[in-house]
Amino acid sequence: MAAIVALLCTLIFSVYSLGDALSLNYYDKSCPQAEVAITKAVKKAIANDKTVSAALLRIHFHDCFVRGCDASVLLNSVGKNTAEKDGPPNISLHAFYVIDNAKKAVEALCPGVVSCADILALAARDAVTIAGGPNWEVPKGRKDGRVSKATETRSLPAPTFNISQLQQSFSQRGLSMNDLVALSGGHTLGFSHCSSFQNRIHNFSTKLDVDPTMSPSFAASLKSVCSSHNKVRNAGVTMDPSSRTFDNTYFKLLLQGKSLFSSDQSLLSAPKTKALVSKFASSQEAFGDAFVKSMIKMSSLNGGQEVRLDCKVVN
Repeated sequence: MAAIVALLCTLIFSVYSLGDALSLNYYDKSCPQAEVAITKAVKKAIANDKTVSAALLRIHFHDCFVRGCDASVLLNSVGKNTAEKDGPPNISLHAFYVIDNAKKAVEALCPGVVSCADILALAARDAVTIAGGPNWEVPKGRKDGRVSKATETRSLPAPTFNISQLQQSFSQRGLSMNDLVALSGGHTLGFSHCSSFQNRIHNFSTKLDVDPTMSPSFAASLKSVCSSHNKVRNAGVTMDPSSRTFDNTYFKLLLQGKSLFSSDQSLLSAPKTKALVSKFASSQEAFGDAFVKSMIKMSSLNGGQEVRLDCKVVN
């Protein structure tokens, strides 16, 4: 914990340098109880449904990677415009109701003050902390965007990406290889549908049915759930055996050939990222520190214009 606190002290200045007017005390005077209300809404939701932790973290990530962290992923499709949440990579996103509930609670305290983008960033932090991960102060002051297009979700990193594609995707958003590995650790939470890793366990190549980098026993267990012509709706597996706890199990399994996605496995294909995987696998604290740093960096990307009164529609 001391390491995380020390890390945050040095990060405050780097956040300001991004020029997004984010600060740790942004709502201290305008809505001092906002964070308490948001955390209460998140805790209530997770108490009823443990999958909410992974869902909120994923929504935040998918939001930030398209137009910056502007809550554009929360907007509903309107008329002829199909919004981000209805784009192919986002169809499986869920738990939007948690953000709506948090927004209602905050609006009751201070109408028109706290952005949906800030609520989503804070909720993602709370989701990680409640799942046993690190806690950190979230810089605030994001604005909500007015544009949301499903076509732009094509820019999200796919589970089939190789290391070069991942590096390009992250670097375009000002994120480093360190950030790539640390944020990939978020895969310790949640569930994956068969379609996201089907390419590794069926018809991998013209000569091989299964990805040779995958543990044979692990591949067999996945095949038992996901057939080559899978017809079971929503079939899939948890991201790791402790998928409701935020820990470094993801990295340990990766080194054992038990990762789900091609993008996960690709982290072992470059010396720098492989070294980081080994470091995080051997130290939960090192992973926690790196994850906090990368989350603050990623969530400080913002290009919104307003504070929405309803997270699902523009003002």
